[in-house]
Amino acid sequence: MEFELNDELRQIYQYGDSLAQKFDFHYWLEHARAHTFPTEMFKQIAEDGFLGMMVPEEYGGAGLGMQEMSLFMEGTANNGIPLLMMVVGPCMAMSHLASHGTDFHKKEILPAACRGDMQLCFAITEPGAGSNSMQITTIAKPKGDRFSLSGEKTFITGADLADYCLVVARTTPFGDVAQKTDGFTIFLVDLKKKGVDMQRVKIAVPVPEQQWTLFFDEVDLGPEDVVGEVDKGFNILFDTLNPERITVAGMCAGVGRYALGRAVEYASERKVFGQPIGAHQGLQHPLAKAKANIELASLMARKAAWQFDKGLAAGEASNMAKYAAAEAGIEAVDAAIQAFGGSAYTEDTGIFEMYPMLRVLRTAPVNRELCLSFIGEKVMGLPRSY
Repeated sequence: MEFELNDELRQIYQYGDSLAQKFDFHYWLEHARAHTFPTEMFKQIAEDGFLGMMVPEEYGGAGLGMQEMSLFMEGTANNGIPLLMMVVGPCMAMSHLASHGTDFHKKEILPAACRGDMQLCFAITEPGAGSNSMQITTIAKPKGDRFSLSGEKTFITGADLADYCLVVARTTPFGDVAQKTDGFTIFLVDLKKKGVDMQRVKIAVPVPEQQWTLFFDEVDLGPEDVVGEVDKGFNILFDTLNPERITVAGMCAGVGRYALGRAVEYASERKVFGQPIGAHQGLQHPLAKAKANIELASLMARKAAWQFDKGLAAGEASNMAKYAAAEAGIEAVDAAIQAFGGSAYTEDTGIFEMYPMLRVLRTAPVNRELCLSFIGEKVMGLPRSY
């Protein structure tokens, strides 16, 4: 396993440095406070060819992998620019279509998405089915060779920006399946279709991307909308969930690293009792400890990405990376807040506003308790806890 970056990987990792020359943390923060999407920045990312990183070249992408996507996410976050829409669109939805979509999805949808002409989102969570995906009740009832989709999805990132949504639904009710993982089908749903409605979920966290509840009322779908095989969607669902954990881990590590960089700069200049506050071990040690944990989490995320690209079982490293990076990111921002003192709470610095976003990422897209349960059961061999 090799973690030393070659020239191409290093260029991808450092892309955030160049992006931040025009669209920096304060640009991101301005949009986060207003809950408005940073359209100009996303156009720049599209023009620079990063939306289609995980899409084969024949469909308009770059034909790269999870390692490149994770490094891109971490590199932009290093500059205080976390990009949630890159997780749900280019990483989860677009890569999924590239692997399991129809010819229409691959030849029409993906090239447009790679150019930035359209956006995609991903919908699995329901009001009564969060971490327990087996309890999904959204159903696409078969009607001949077509389907009628009805149900509700919630906490759908960027649904207002998206043209299409990858929707996880049941095509066979839970009570009629031999195994609880049977009966799931994934559809690519045109959000302009009759029967689709949405309502904003007002989130008290400063992020540009808004959250939405989607309502489906007998939405007509056909075989051309199916991604993968009918009733076999669960088999390919985890193709998206491990990448989600990996990219979020990279993002948490990057934001934590950015917060520490800001804290070091401030602590080296701010003087108390005749010397810089950074010289005092009471402040220095928490920052150093957080730095160590950030770098450890970053390494685990890179290991998970490497395993995923090699076709190896990546669940262990993905869950460890997501758990460790969220905890390390929170620790880093908390240490930075303490270093800044009262200044951390002013709008001028924007330091405190990094905390609620990272606190969300301790809970979502998979909470830390489920990460730990996975590690306990699947990695360590302890009895199943749920």
